[in-house]
Amino acid sequence: MRRLLFIVAALVLLVAGYLVWAALTPAPRPVHLAARPLPAAATAARPVIVAASTPAPAPTPANCTAPAFDQAAMANAASLDTLLWQPFHRDETGWRTYAPRIASEIGAACPPDSSGFAAALAAWQAGHALPASGRLDAPTFDKMNVGWELARPFVRLSRNGVCPDPPAETALAWARPEEGYERKPIQLRADALAAYRRLAAAARAASPAIAADPRLLTIFSGYRSPEADAARCAREQNCGNVTRALCSAHRTGLAMDLYLGAAPGFPPESSDDVNRRFQSQTPVYAWLVAHGAEYGFVNYPFEPWHWEWVG
Repeated sequence: MRRLLFIVAALVLLVAGYLVWAALTPAPRPVHLAARPLPAAATAARPVIVAASTPAPAPTPANCTAPAFDQAAMANAASLDTLLWQPFHRDETGWRTYAPRIASEIGAACPPDSSGFAAALAAWQAGHALPASGRLDAPTFDKMNVGWELARPFVRLSRNGVCPDPPAETALAWARPEEGYERKPIQLRADALAAYRRLAAAARAASPAIAADPRLLTIFSGYRSPEADAARCAREQNCGNVTRALCSAHRTGLAMDLYLGAAPGFPPESSDDVNRRFQSQTPVYAWLVAHGAEYGFVNYPFEPWHWEWVG
């Protein structure tokens, strides 16, 4: 009897303890199903709303069509050889010369007159606080060009009124005779010359078209002393403009003019629009635009042949 009373008392205590615990424990919070990710099937069925100011994503290189930008492509095709403008403070017609640089900047592997190119350009414009029209215009080019120019340390200095001193003679090295265009004697800073050799070797290994012509990527101008430049300016009376600066980047020993071919009847350094357009469409220039930065080189976009080593 005493054992039975003990068991009953224990059961009573257990029940009472459970009731107290249940009363003190907070109820579980409800689960908001809307906050959970939807299954893939449900997501695919829902319409996607895109803001009107958001450009369509750029197409992949295998697909250079973007129907939403057909009108922009037509405008680009028309202006490619007819746009009247002054991108470098002198009259020019068309922007074909700059098309490879623009395509590299916007990450487009599509022709400049394609809707895929226009879509990629619109995406770039939207990312740089410009109207995302997909049409190449002067404000778009100007914003690109500011970035290209400021990638050159020489420009950052000269914009602040600083003309850099030339390197010490001991920092310069002579190129091998076959590295100079028509075996012209060329000097560069030793580290720039070593980088040039890596770049030229890589280009020839990558492209049979470049390797087939031993003149391609030879150097027709390297280091020029300030005295030599000043004498030429005085002799030719043709300095202080887009084609010939009073303070030249060549005084640094880091700038070099590379042979990229030339339009018929023109020397390789001619700044005539015909020659610049010809050079900009060559396989060797396309390779430099795509890979030059991997070896520390940046281009002065007005002159396809002019490259500077920035380390």
